[in-house]
Amino acid sequence: MFDSILGTELTLTNFLICIGVAFVLGLIVAFVHMKTTKTNTNFATTLAVLPALVAMAILLVNGNLGAGVATVGVFSLVRFRSIPGNSRSLLAVFFAMAIGLAVGVGYVLFAALFTVIIGLVIFLLSFFNFGASRLAEKKLVIVVPEDLDYTEMFDDIFAKYTNSYYLQKTKTTNMGSLFQLTYRVVLKGDTNEKRFIDRIRAKNGNLKVALSLPSEEEEL
Repeated sequence: MFDSILGTELTLTNFLICIGVAFVLGLIVAFVHMKTTKTNTNFATTLAVLPALVAMAILLVNGNLGAGVATVGVFSLVRFRSIPGNSRSLLAVFFAMAIGLAVGVGYVLFAALFTVIIGLVIFLLSFFNFGASRLAEKKLVIVVPEDLDYTEMFDDIFAKYTNSYYLQKTKTTNMGSLFQLTYRVVLKGDTNEKRFIDRIRAKNGNLKVALSLPSEEEEL
């Protein structure tokens, strides 16, 4: 059932079957990715076409000693993606490439079954929000003057309004005249966010304070 459809020579019929199946499976990968995470048209198109491109590269070297080198070269293309992505995007790219490799060596039915199984797994994990923390972690950005000792300045506020917190990043801004502090905090259930922010503003000289959900890229 899972035997390769390719013989010793590549025929036009086998070529069309492989490329057609790769394209259909690529559309499924793109559909799964669009339904489970935020994406854009360019990346969705890439996922739809990528399996066919990988299959084409493998078909051209089928039965040749250069197949191993070609495979390594194809996988190395991941590092040259123009759009910086998150782990979900990287997963989708490897998903599409694995399908292309399977189709490229003639295992069409295996590639189709693999696509269905992995697609369902991704849908289920996304539906049940697998790996999500019960306590919503937020990103807190505080701007302070450069001459202010911020080391323990906000500890009393954090102790009152948060369950946990840590300083993730510190950087200078405004030509070095200000520090921008980025914290990860888990607010207590009864915390009034306005009062929390107002308490911080009273200590940082009413400079910028921003409280938001961390982006997917920052969760890596």
